[in-house]
Amino acid sequence: MRIERRYTSAGQSPYATIPFRSAVSEIRNPDGSIVFRLEGIEVPEAWSQVASDVLAQKYFRKAGVPARLKKVEENDVPSFLWRSIADEAALAALPEGERYGSEISSKQVFDRLAGCWTYWGWKGGYFTSEEDAAAFHDELRFMLATQRVAPNSPQWFNTGLHWAYGIDGPSQGHFYVDYKTGKLVKSKSSYEHPQPHACFIQGVQDDLVNEGGIMDLWVREARLFKYGSGTGSNFSMLRGEGEKLAGGGRSSGLMSFLKIGDRAAGAIKSGGTTRRAAKMVVVDVDHPDIETYIDWKVKEEQKVAALVTGSKTVQKHMKAVLKACVNCEGEGDSCFDPEKNPALKREIKLARKALVPDNYIKRVIQFAKQGYKDIQFDIYDTDWDSEAYLTVSGQNSNNSVSLTDDFLRAVESDGDWNLVGRTTGKVTKTLKARDLWEKIGYAAWASADPGLHFNTTMNDWHTCKASGRIRASNPCSEYMFLDDTACNLASANLLQFYDRQTKAFDVAAYEHLCRLWTVVLEISVTMAQFPSKEIAELSYEYRTLGLGYANIGGLLMTMGLGYDSDEGRALAGALTAIMTGVSYATSAEMAGELGPFPGYKKNASHMLRVIRNHRTAAHGMASGYEGLEVTPVPLDHGTLARLGGSATLMSERARIAWDEALALGEKHGYRNAQATVIAPTGTIGLVMDCDTTGIEPDFALVKFKKLAGGGYFKIINGAVPDALRALGYRESEIAEIEAYAVGHGSLAQAPGVNHGSLKAKGFTQDKIDAIEKDLKAAFDIKFVFNKWTLGEDFLTQTLKVPAEKLNDMSFELLPFLGFSKAEIEAANVHVCGAMTLEGAPHLKTEHYPVFDCANPCGRIGKRYLSVESHIRMMAAAQPFISGAISKTINMPNDATVEDCKNAYMLSWKLALKANALYRDGSKLSQPLNSALISDEEDEDDAVEAHYQQPMTARATQVAEKIVERIVEKVVREREKMPARRTGYIQKAVVGGHKVYVHTGEYADGRLGEIFIDMHKEGAAFRAMMNNFAIAVSLGLQYGVPLEEYVEAFTFTRFEPSGFVQGNQSIKNATSILDYVFRELAISYLGRHDLAHIDPSEIGHDVIGGGVGQDKAPETVTPITSSPLASTGFRRGKPINFHAIPGGAGLATGTDAVARGGSNVTAFATAGATALKEEPESFGEPEMAKLGFAAPAAQPSASERRAEAIMKGYVGDSCGECGNFTLVRNGTCLKCNTCGSTTGCS
Repeated sequence: MRIERRYTSAGQSPYATIPFRSAVSEIRNPDGSIVFRLEGIEVPEAWSQVASDVLAQKYFRKAGVPARLKKVEENDVPSFLWRSIADEAALAALPEGERYGSEISSKQVFDRLAGCWTYWGWKGGYFTSEEDAAAFHDELRFMLATQRVAPNSPQWFNTGLHWAYGIDGPSQGHFYVDYKTGKLVKSKSSYEHPQPHACFIQGVQDDLVNEGGIMDLWVREARLFKYGSGTGSNFSMLRGEGEKLAGGGRSSGLMSFLKIGDRAAGAIKSGGTTRRAAKMVVVDVDHPDIETYIDWKVKEEQKVAALVTGSKTVQKHMKAVLKACVNCEGEGDSCFDPEKNPALKREIKLARKALVPDNYIKRVIQFAKQGYKDIQFDIYDTDWDSEAYLTVSGQNSNNSVSLTDDFLRAVESDGDWNLVGRTTGKVTKTLKARDLWEKIGYAAWASADPGLHFNTTMNDWHTCKASGRIRASNPCSEYMFLDDTACNLASANLLQFYDRQTKAFDVAAYEHLCRLWTVVLEISVTMAQFPSKEIAELSYEYRTLGLGYANIGGLLMTMGLGYDSDEGRALAGALTAIMTGVSYATSAEMAGELGPFPGYKKNASHMLRVIRNHRTAAHGMASGYEGLEVTPVPLDHGTLARLGGSATLMSERARIAWDEALALGEKHGYRNAQATVIAPTGTIGLVMDCDTTGIEPDFALVKFKKLAGGGYFKIINGAVPDALRALGYRESEIAEIEAYAVGHGSLAQAPGVNHGSLKAKGFTQDKIDAIEKDLKAAFDIKFVFNKWTLGEDFLTQTLKVPAEKLNDMSFELLPFLGFSKAEIEAANVHVCGAMTLEGAPHLKTEHYPVFDCANPCGRIGKRYLSVESHIRMMAAAQPFISGAISKTINMPNDATVEDCKNAYMLSWKLALKANALYRDGSKLSQPLNSALISDEEDEDDAVEAHYQQPMTARATQVAEKIVERIVEKVVREREKMPARRTGYIQKAVVGGHKVYVHTGEYADGRLGEIFIDMHKEGAAFRAMMNNFAIAVSLGLQYGVPLEEYVEAFTFTRFEPSGFVQGNQSIKNATSILDYVFRELAISYLGRHDLAHIDPSEIGHDVIGGGVGQDKAPETVTPITSSPLASTGFRRGKPINFHAIPGGAGLATGTDAVARGGSNVTAFATAGATALKEEPESFGEPEMAKLGFAAPAAQPSASERRAEAIMKGYVGDSCGECGNFTLVRNGTCLKCNTCGSTTGCS
């Protein structure tokens, strides 16, 4: 083949025009510990810190690179392509520690990749002359260095290590087909033939232990997972549950084996290079076990919710039962007898009410009887890496159902659908197609799985129908072909071909890249080794490739076009059509020189029919397609013509490319059965500094850019200023719009909260400087005003923050200091920016769609791309792709099951091959920002309280609330108060207004009524408070738990509010109701977390260690008595006196020791008296007396998760570097810090 030079010159280094810089690459864990560090690396100057880090951490060979090399002469290879090995003689002269090391320059990586491809290309006869080989070598290195294109990760890992450095090792059980002889060969070396393929499809037979069977598949999968590749399989050949076995008996069914495979995959990946979703499970819609399969992940998510909620409920009640036993005085075992210990009886009833099993309750009482004072019962949370998710199955794969058009038409006509036995072929069950469709829609809504494969459409576009049907895909659903085949991918960075000055797209350069990289991927098949014989043979026979692109979302925004627009879709269609047309034309050109792929002859008619259909769509025709059940969306030439400029050229070149592809194919055949896919481009997207991956839109308008010295700073998405210029805005307007989105990063001139107001509150200059330092990267100022920035001593001593508040997740410093919500919000927008362009100065409303992202942006953003916009963008590109498109359809939290079904139905009607949905919050482990619970609370306060919670609490809130409501809903009669009752009156001054709280109690000390009176307050407000108190009292008497009122009304905000005088425990309140319910919670519920001063530290009646001699004598007959002091007045503390009615006989008393630890003075009665003891606490002064310093506090995982979600990330931590910087990437996730992905790219 002839290779044209476009970027380089013969005899000159391809790097001559590219400036390079020396850099340090460092990736840290969230706690600051270093994950990876490499100094003195050489990277192109234009590369960002993230791209440099990913290259250095992921793709540099870290060991075994010789410091001195020598060439190995080969007579049939040009000298510039001779491979290198270690120069042992030269190495011997070096100190031992300097002989081998790591790659240190990006040029080394580019050289080994391009050199290896060119070497094998020369040996395989791909170049007409030595000059063509040299041009190929140089052009590839230039393209890699300028971030125009990148191959998939296994190429970076493996390709060229043997060629460039002589690195080798023993065979890993791989195979290859010798390109000269066509014979299958078992590899003798691990690197001479690299393993460059990322995507695999593997077949599985209905056989337990033989080769190609079920257990063999787990071994084959393990070999792929170990090296970071992904695999998919269709399991529909496995017989259903209850089907007969050949040796007698019945099959355990498909699901039992899927669960084994899921466990095996999870175990391998937990220590390997991928974490999850590197596996695809596909099952046909007529399989007997399809209903169970569809519900699989729904039920597993329910199990997680049950584990989380149930564990917390059981722990709460177990501890309460234990406490009732321990904090008690009584003779013998009376403390453990619910008939004699009223507190224990009450806790047992509450535990039963919460459905805690009786044997667990009994176990706790027995435990206490043995002298134990605390019990360990683990609780679970919804974090992905928690025990809850590790306990359930189905979490290590993407699940898909393979649908035929027959099924979908049965759904439309409300027809019947048969499930068919695997061994007999007979109908095992008949059900309504719509019922199964409803099940699929609900499962996708509830758990984001299963996705769908539209199998009829997949096979209508199948180039090799004579060789068998397409049954499965790789994990991300972009590669779809025969079982036991593989695909290696590469993606072009579209934005690099757009000239912002001339506003033109360089179509010729794009075509040049598509041609060269089709050759690169084809050479990769020639040189590759594969993990099994079948894959090696079939990959050689069909030679499937996966050329694609990334950054179309960034390109469209830069051009000033909306992702959801006719113009955007037309451009995407044109670029895709050109790419695949050129790729197939290049494949036909190679076939002319080297022959078509071995399986072409028997499939020629099918392949040419598919190429003609591609060409028909490229010509923009609505009809004239051959053998298609569903008509595709043709290229929109009218919109391209209306756009003008380079769009007109694209329209013309798309037609020409497909005319050439068909003409050359009819003449020579094709070298490759497939040429293109659109992959998620996770890690390689970061290496190319792409704003967006694959065909995805952007996820945020404001990004957090990594600094070379560590840390981050906030910048506007690079496409935004270019888009604003393209839309005609002036530079001054653009600067104001940017400042609105990003903020000023300083409190100096901020409204409300600024340097002056902070100094007035007691802030010193050094503390203000510390805050200013962190504001540049802040997305909300409340996260900067924390104990890590200001120090605990300053908060507690200078600002008088109660020590217990420092670890309270809901505590915010600025409101505590007296700043109003409006002042904080105004300062927030000034400092941190809106992080959206909605409401920006100068920006016209009609231009908003240009800046729409996959999710709402910032705290105040409301706009996001519709479900249909994602599907229609895919539909515009799909007719020009050999394989399919990896993409997740984002749906808002309030989307319905009907919306899910409609999205799937639209996908089929627009001729997509596959689709997967992700509804916001459909997975407990990945809560996004939209889910809010607002029970009895005022809406504004509900939002505020919700964001104050840790993410794990947010995620489980729905599950827990539902369970809680079911448990607590008990229909009961009103419980009348006794005519003569105890209680107490608390007088206090809240914000300068006197408030009297009067309580009434039942005989057992429970709160039954409250009265609230205001002194000299307006008649209306005073009456409202009084009537409100009556309403609460009625609720209490009808069984509404006091806890519900406390949760509903604490932290409510209205005037009067402020400092509290006259109450020993409460010193500040945000409203009268906040004060009243804090007081009640402290007094009746022991909620000392709501007190500013712990009641155990107040007053003259704090209990000391009694001498244990002044006990009341025990009576012969049981005594009934009423306490003389109100439970609320005592705030739950034990008292040292009790009323005993006269006339009863008395017996000798015995000592009763409180099991809480210290002895107390008390009177024993016939029934044990429940006593409460406050735990001893150690503060900083006590800790300082010890011989070591307490470790510095770090933000908790929940706090980091909250921060990540507000920044636009999904909220999970990366399995490799631990940072909370994962973003959705196709059907997978990728880490923006270290570049690792949960898929196979």
